[in-house]
Amino acid sequence: MTRIALLSDTHGYFDDRIAHHLRGADEIWHAGDFGSSELIMRLAALAPVFRGVYGNVDGTDVRYTEPLVQDFVVEGLRVLMTHIGGYPGHYAPEARQLLAQVRPGLFVCGHSHILRVAPDPKLGLLALNPGAAGRHGFHKVRTLLRFGIDRGKVVNLQAVELGPRTAALDTVGV
Repeated sequence: MTRIALLSDTHGYFDDRIAHHLRGADEIWHAGDFGSSELIMRLAALAPVFRGVYGNVDGTDVRYTEPLVQDFVVEGLRVLMTHIGGYPGHYAPEARQLLAQVRPGLFVCGHSHILRVAPDPKLGLLALNPGAAGRHGFHKVRTLLRFGIDRGKVVNLQAVELGPRTAALDTVGV
């Protein structure tokens, strides 16, 4: 089994809560909007394998090292990852075209800042969006996903809440 930590939309923000939940992962995946190339280096240092795609707010420094789309296989499961993807029944046009071409078993995207896990029986895949791990955006709670891939299946899927988005909320009730 390969242990995966999946995050997105950090927008340059990284803290100990994020680092804590990434430790022990065999692979760290980031579904775009890193915010800086320094963040990529920090993430890549935390696991043997790092995979990412650039997002719409990422500059040329990030786009130089990270592709728009990743298409790869882990433990027999074909994975397609891009930043702007949508979800079953509401895919972005570019994502819909990629899904038809690639036919993955797992589709990963970010962008919406909304954590979503949705099976797509029509395409025979599972769509994952880890929400946003950073502080920029409208989301109230920072999130990421952890899971395993074992013999072509997603197992032990866990949504992780990292705490409130804003610094002011961090001091209330924590």
